[in-house]
Amino acid sequence: MTAVAVAPGTSIPRRSRWQRSQGARSAYMFLLPALLVMAIITFYPLVFQVWMSFTDYGLTNLRFNAPAPNYVGLQNYGRILDNNIVIPNFDFLRILVFNLFWAFSNVVIHVVLGVMIALILNVKGLRFRRFYRAIYILPVVIPPIIVATVWRNLFDPQYGAINQLINGTVGVLFKLPPVTLDWLNQPNPILAVGPLILPLAYFALLTANVWLGWPLNSVVATGALQSIPNDLYEAAEMDGAGWWQQFKAVTLPFLRPAMLPYAIYGFVITFNLFYLSYFMSGGGPFGQTELLVTTAYRLVAEQHLYAVAAAFAIFEFFILLAITLVTNKLAKATAQSDA
Repeated sequence: MTAVAVAPGTSIPRRSRWQRSQGARSAYMFLLPALLVMAIITFYPLVFQVWMSFTDYGLTNLRFNAPAPNYVGLQNYGRILDNNIVIPNFDFLRILVFNLFWAFSNVVIHVVLGVMIALILNVKGLRFRRFYRAIYILPVVIPPIIVATVWRNLFDPQYGAINQLINGTVGVLFKLPPVTLDWLNQPNPILAVGPLILPLAYFALLTANVWLGWPLNSVVATGALQSIPNDLYEAAEMDGAGWWQQFKAVTLPFLRPAMLPYAIYGFVITFNLFYLSYFMSGGGPFGQTELLVTTAYRLVAEQHLYAVAAAFAIFEFFILLAITLVTNKLAKATAQSDA
């Protein structure tokens, strides 16, 4: 760009207010279509849902020209907290605790496994690296209903491959009689600590979601690793730093700005992971693998309690908002990195 010389004492004319506002109006005109779409498909449903949660909105209100629902205040919220819901084995606190543990345990494994595989595939001189990266991303493109169906069949007690694998390896090695584990319907929990109940179905769901969730974490970690200058590793090696010291001093500072925001995003996605709980275990046994999102769906699809479901969704929204804000503040996920 060519610099323009200005004579001493000559003032540069400022843009008029009309010119500045004209540029702003042009920008808003470009944003207007997107804002209209967002207002119709996002903001209006949110506002309507909040209004619905304070009413007794039901099936009769779905008809055209139906009378307006009655205002009930916080009654729907009270029904949820008092477990006054016509769903078998409904316990809001138990579902919330399990939902939080489910999301946290999955995300930790996803991030650790994704970073480990990204580090392995980032080794210099590794052959067929691109082929490996193309293969491990395949689970992400498979439709969710197919993933849930395949894994449900894998954990079938009679014909599932998981039980056959256990009997063919552990059973043969230790000469044990054949086992028939009912992974998805075993009623007795493996672990029960207060409101936290972990049935055998939890570990089946965990296995399926780990297989599904770590590839994208590995992709994000790979992008962060490829942005690290080689000069930093060479300088650290010249200073006598070993592999672990290089990982702590060089690799981690570059991984953190990329992985922490994605971990928060993954927590929200896993927290609301509908299809595995609903299509794989059906929320069983006895509702022990129900999530908040599957419970909200049952309130709508099975019980037709639209107003209660709206209040339930409001609860879920504020829970996720609080978790995101607290996690972001503690981890400083959106803070600027010094690396």
